[in-house]
Amino acid sequence: MSGTQLIHPSSLAPFLPSLYSAVDSNPLSLYVMHPFWNTVIFPTWLAPNLITFSGFLLLVFNFFLMAYFDPDFYASAPDHVHVPSQVWVIVGILNFAAYTLDGVDGKQARRTNSSSPLGELFDHGLDSWACVFFVVTVYSTFGRGPTGVSVFVLYLLLWVVLFSFILSHWEKYNTGILFLPWGYDISQVTISFVYIVTAIVGVEAWYAPFLFNFLYRDLFTTMIIGCALTVTVPMSLYNFYRAYKSNTLKHRSVYEIMLPFFSPALLFVLCMIWIFMSPSDILEVHPRLFYFMVGTAFANISCQLIVCQMSSTRCQPLNWMLLPLALVIFVVVSGAAPHWEDLLLYLLTALITLAHIHYGVGVVSQLSKHFNIRPFSLKKPGTD
Repeated sequence: MSGTQLIHPSSLAPFLPSLYSAVDSNPLSLYVMHPFWNTVIFPTWLAPNLITFSGFLLLVFNFFLMAYFDPDFYASAPDHVHVPSQVWVIVGILNFAAYTLDGVDGKQARRTNSSSPLGELFDHGLDSWACVFFVVTVYSTFGRGPTGVSVFVLYLLLWVVLFSFILSHWEKYNTGILFLPWGYDISQVTISFVYIVTAIVGVEAWYAPFLFNFLYRDLFTTMIIGCALTVTVPMSLYNFYRAYKSNTLKHRSVYEIMLPFFSPALLFVLCMIWIFMSPSDILEVHPRLFYFMVGTAFANISCQLIVCQMSSTRCQPLNWMLLPLALVIFVVVSGAAPHWEDLLLYLLTALITLAHIHYGVGVVSQLSKHFNIRPFSLKKPGTD
């Protein structure tokens, strides 16, 4: 990995003067969470990136813990073996702990005077991958069946979250400022609360209508879509418009402005083709694996966009991971391998996962050497 140059050396120079520019105007974050996070103090020898990574691993643990107790998303349906109450407690506590660690890592960096572009990339890069873990985990609260939502509806809801994430980084790519989406803080607090409530009242409580014939599953989907349409998208467009009116946009042509959306849009279209034309109804058979594959490919697209915005380089219109995805879809849809669709999904997921980890490790290693820092230690390289 030491010889890997995933960022061109000429693109490393803009990282050095780069300052983290973000705006957080969410009242929940400003008046509730930040005062709480200020009370969470870590030793000054603890590296902020280690806090960031620990929070991410808690979400990964939740994802696989729920995969064990609810592999096919039917555990919360009537007449099925439900997830034990203590598991919901664990998931709820760990989800809130992960959210807290994500909120205090930046404060730790400022306390230890160790803020760096690597920390920003580490934070948002892991956040891009975390989207799939916390969305798919919360799905087990309602799951499939007569009282839940279909795996296709969840797939669309996952994309609402992914789009909201990429939208904020599209803003920064064009304006130079990251406007933190309100939906993130609201969703994390709500999700943690729902897990604990589920442990107390049981999943049966979600069977009853919330209001008239409006079920809790409908409230779940309405909140996700409503937050995106009424808060995230309008605020993003407003921030972009303000930059346009003040003549501070970093890109002027429509093509360059919209470039970050090309790969995510193509990923969405390709996967929709696979879902609708799958001979074995792949999303119904392997929903969790399909979500993971999509979320990991999206994370790589997002990470490359974050690198571009931080290094002031041009976003690439096509992520290379879309090529093997397109090839697999062509083989499946054409009927060339009618009995290999499951295997191809497993192989594609493994390829995308390993490639994304390789990219992440390579970029972190390259930036660590460029800034002469260690990613998980405050000690400088070459010191005891």
